[in-house]
Amino acid sequence: MLKLYHHPFSTTSRFVRLMLAEHDAKVELVVEKGWERRPEFLELNPAGSVPVLVENDGPPIVGPGPIMEYVDETRGYALGDRRLMPNHPEARAEMRRLVDWFLHKTHEEAVQYFLHEKIMKLELPRELGGGSPDNQVLRVARVNIKHHLHYIGWLSGSRNWLSGEQLTFADLAAAAELSVVDYVGDVPWDEDLNAKYWYARIKSRPTFRTLLADRLAGLPAAPIYTDLDF
Repeated sequence: MLKLYHHPFSTTSRFVRLMLAEHDAKVELVVEKGWERRPEFLELNPAGSVPVLVENDGPPIVGPGPIMEYVDETRGYALGDRRLMPNHPEARAEMRRLVDWFLHKTHEEAVQYFLHEKIMKLELPRELGGGSPDNQVLRVARVNIKHHLHYIGWLSGSRNWLSGEQLTFADLAAAAELSVVDYVGDVPWDEDLNAKYWYARIKSRPTFRTLLADRLAGLPAAPIYTDLDF
């Protein structure tokens, strides 16, 4: 049995939830608020960050990269030609490059600001940075997200999926990042139609439904969040 320690709006947690759904893996979800520094969770991951995956009585697998490799090695071959890890070494390298790009560069330059200012500040106590969003920070994030949307548009316009001809972990990483910004209605979809069409394809997959069901108390989802024909 798999147990995933996560936060519903952690982008890396969403990435793992998508990959587990694509592998049809049954998983128990445990919401973890890292800022609470829960001792039992710190025994699994002293850094206090999510996601953390545990299978049966095995050791904790910490972070999106190690979890991606673990899920592929334990379940990927069962998918056959739907495996999310490309077969060729060069294709695997490109896929891993893009996973890193989306989970780090896209996140650090744009997504983390929407996440912190519009979502996490609602949950964090004031002494830990909770409160009202900083509109100046959001203005910069809205400029930066356009650059990353154009890059996704360029990739999806020149390939069938982001890293090649088949759906891979790279698509899930990009979708996980954008999904949080989509929840608050700040993805400028009209800026790049290729990116919009790509996201509509992945958003329509049955495995995406678990993310579309997420809600945050005090912040309703933007109207387009669950709209598959946005």
